[in-house]
Amino acid sequence: MVDSEQGLFCPDGAFHLDPVLPVERAVLTHAHGDHARAGSGGYLCTPETAALLRRRLGDASIETVRYGERRVVGGVTVSLHPAGHMLGSAQVRIEGRGGIWVVSGDYKREPDPSCAPFELLRCDVFITEASYALPLFRWDEPAAVAREIVAWWQGNPGTSVLFCYALGKAQRLLAEIARISDRPVWVHGMVEPFTQVYREHGVRLAETRHVGEERGLKGELVLAPITARGTPWMKRFRSFEQAFASGILRIRGTRRRRGFDRGFVVSDHADWPGLLRTIRETGAQRVYAMHGHRDALVRYLREAEGIDAAPIGRAPPPDPEGD
Repeated sequence: MVDSEQGLFCPDGAFHLDPVLPVERAVLTHAHGDHARAGSGGYLCTPETAALLRRRLGDASIETVRYGERRVVGGVTVSLHPAGHMLGSAQVRIEGRGGIWVVSGDYKREPDPSCAPFELLRCDVFITEASYALPLFRWDEPAAVAREIVAWWQGNPGTSVLFCYALGKAQRLLAEIARISDRPVWVHGMVEPFTQVYREHGVRLAETRHVGEERGLKGELVLAPITARGTPWMKRFRSFEQAFASGILRIRGTRRRRGFDRGFVVSDHADWPGLLRTIRETGAQRVYAMHGHRDALVRYLREAEGIDAAPIGRAPPPDPEGD
């Protein structure tokens, strides 16, 4: 794997991974917009990611491969394996003359009822994400956070508006809520189309109702993307509290500075212990780190673990949704 203007490139396979610019052939780890962009000639991904991409990209040329299925691409053999990040998310295993490389994409080790769990892959070289690669980032038990959300909702006489990713985070929360409540959850128009895809793939979610022309919705829980905050869409709620679900809230004072009534620390990325555990368990002789706090992770791996590590790829701009 090498860096290029378009993103990570596999010369022996003649494909890019999660390219930042249009390319001839792209292998995708998952369907989030910062990893799957429009304009490439063709895409290779899991069937679940393909279903989500068609909601986002329309009539793109998409080839699918199921988890664990091996596919010869140029001079390498490629297979996709669960990453635990969201529905269809995958690690990319590449086997060729340079040994076995694994590109993690975004991943987490915590249980998630909305997607397949992370699969550990032994490899020679591991390219890991580093979105939350600082010791302060440690996640609580997800079911406990879901109970906190439901308790906040049930104790609020007004509307409880919870901001989160429209794709991935919203559906994970709906799956967790379905385990402890049979009440319907209202959702923003950006959330519902992706929720339908999750249901089509057998994921059990709480009942959802689309927020259309309704007003008030006192006593109800509403899931919405952070981009809806402060827009005219919010004027339909007369009395409400606002909350945010994101790993960034682990940083002390973030909820207060951003003006949320409540904050729930829940992330679909690996926390600090999860990153270190995964890197050790892969047995990789060399580790590359991408995104987030990659330099901090590389420094720690070199100095504390004695691992041959280096940064790779472009540092992406800050995520407007904070996760």
